[in-house]
Amino acid sequence: MNDNQTSSAVVRRSILLSQGLLVLFTAAVIFMDIRCQWFWGWVSGSGILGTVNGTDKYLFLGCLFGCSIPAFVLLYSMHILLKRVRHGSVFTRENVRLLGIVSLCCFLAALLCLAFSWRFPVLLVITAAAGFVGLIVRIVKNAFQQALSMKDELDLTV
Repeated sequence: MNDNQTSSAVVRRSILLSQGLLVLFTAAVIFMDIRCQWFWGWVSGSGILGTVNGTDKYLFLGCLFGCSIPAFVLLYSMHILLKRVRHGSVFTRENVRLLGIVSLCCFLAALLCLAFSWRFPVLLVITAAAGFVGLIVRIVKNAFQQALSMKDELDLTV
């Protein structure tokens, strides 16, 4: 097996691993949405949220369900992106658009968690993590955009 075939096999395995992790994360979001009452009981009883009152449950569940929407959009976009990369379409306008959607979803989740952090300060950790991931994806999107521009320019010169 030559270096090209070895590299291709590594990429295929990496994509399969990524797809498996996407399925796992999708299942986790679905589980959280279905079992939100149980999750609330576990989180509120653990002391992570501090002292909770009767309306806190609805605030927390609102944040959880609110974050589920960008989570599902993000997971679907990543699924399409991986599918396109698996088929050899890497530096395309559609992939740049999908990376932009993923970044936006991270920023939306960060904003939602920030909005609820006045009552649940622990959400500031999720705010920071989601915002940081959104920034990383935004940088990768910009790199893809630049590579696409260079590819287009190279195609015109050949």
